Amino acid sequence: MFKGTSKIGKSFALILGMCLIMSTFSAAAASSTLPEYKLSLYYPGSPAKDEAEVEAKINDYLKNKINATIDLQPIDWGQWDSKMNLLKASREPMDIIFTAQWNGHANDVAKQVFLALDDSNGPDGNLLDQYGKDIKRTLDPAFLAGAKVNGHNYGVPTNKELAAQGGIIYRKDVADKLGLTAKLNAVKTVADLDSILATVKSKMPAMTPLFLRDGDNFNSHYFIQHDFLGDTTIEGLIRKDGTSTKVITRFDDKKYMDQLNITRSFFKKGYVNKDAATTQLSGQDAMKKGNVFMIVASLKPGKDAEVAIAAGMAGKLKQINMTERTVSTGETAGSMLGISSTSKDPARAMMFINLLHSDKYLNNLLNFGIEGDHYVKKSSEIIKAGPSAANYNPGATWMFGNQFLNYVWDTEASNKWDQFKNFNRGAKLSPALGFTFNAQPVKSQTASLVTVRSKYIAGLETGAIDPSKAAEFQKKEKANGLDKVLAEKQKQLNAFLASKK
Repeated sequence: MFKGTSKIGKSFALILGMCLIMSTFSAAAASSTLPEYKLSLYYPGSPAKDEAEVEAKINDYLKNKINATIDLQPIDWGQWDSKMNLLKASREPMDIIFTAQWNGHANDVAKQVFLALDDSNGPDGNLLDQYGKDIKRTLDPAFLAGAKVNGHNYGVPTNKELAAQGGIIYRKDVADKLGLTAKLNAVKTVADLDSILATVKSKMPAMTPLFLRDGDNFNSHYFIQHDFLGDTTIEGLIRKDGTSTKVITRFDDKKYMDQLNITRSFFKKGYVNKDAATTQLSGQDAMKKGNVFMIVASLKPGKDAEVAIAAGMAGKLKQINMTERTVSTGETAGSMLGISSTSKDPARAMMFINLLHSDKYLNNLLNFGIEGDHYVKKSSEIIKAGPSAANYNPGATWMFGNQFLNYVWDTEASNKWDQFKNFNRGAKLSPALGFTFNAQPVKSQTASLVTVRSKYIAGLETGAIDPSKAAEFQKKEKANGLDKVLAEKQKQLNAFLASKK
């Protein structure tokens, strides 16, 4: 190792080597002083056949790092909300939970589901400062600043793309077969999809032309450009792509209503899956079944390749970007890991999250499985599917820690992470960027509105319910405190904007 170096160089190398040995020894000693603890990690996704094998491999590694093991708890997307709401309400002991602005984060904070992670006066102190140093070192400060609720972070954002863009992912192989490629390349609006979907329905009657679901449709927050000011489940928004800071409801937005009508027409024409309002499948899982032509998705560079790999359709999918790239506070909080207020060892939970942001081996093990089985390396950073790839492929790299630590599949662009950086540049900033609504002053009203919303929003936004019902739904919202919530959102937003002047 020292061949050709000077005496000074040799001495420095020797000292450096000793330091590394001491550092490793210190880390091992530190982990041995901690009592053994079993962490739980709850996240949306389908359980994998080889989950136990991967979990065992992770646990072998974690024992030496933080003297802990992990219990992976994936829950199918369709059951995620209902199951997690029950676990949260029953105060079930949990450690780490996936959370997001679009998945009721602010409402959960108001219900004290999550611990404040940066509160020096909290029962567990400032967990981020104590055990999250690598998070703060590697994560763009905009993520933590934008994800705060009432001045504190209740979740650690994933280090990933910062801008948002809506669009579609479709079966390129089917489009080529039906002669639809030129039409798809010319698509600019949702209405442009009509004749394309009609052709698929006519020529391939066994295939669902357009798969929609609650949260993934043409009126999803990432597609319709709504900034819900911290939580998409709480009514009251401004448009990310506009200049107005007046808080309105979704029903007051003409673009939203127009898109509801288009979606409804697609549903009535038979383009959309009949169970759109109730399906428990994710778009990715629907594609995997092989009988879906198109899905709606939140896009980023290479999203089509990511979905294709997870669905076992490498090279068969293509994406079309259909909205402006925008950034709101919600994007900073679009994928986070929070620590449950029922955790028995929040410090250990933060240690694990910190490792996901800094430990390349652990991050890739969780995301891609075991080298040689689930993936094979083609180079130091490029991987291809291994012999058991189908047995472990969560397709959830955007959920866990630092995505820039991830390997890149050989079917993706080799400069994928450079594309992500370019994707963030020049995006339109929401007029409310940096603001997050604190639901605490109206927590009873927001809880009621979330319940009302859950009864109609999926059917309305997937086309299963006629948009003419919107007035009826808004009336129910008003009866459950809508005006108070809108007024409180406007009051807080005005104060935030005034503080920036």
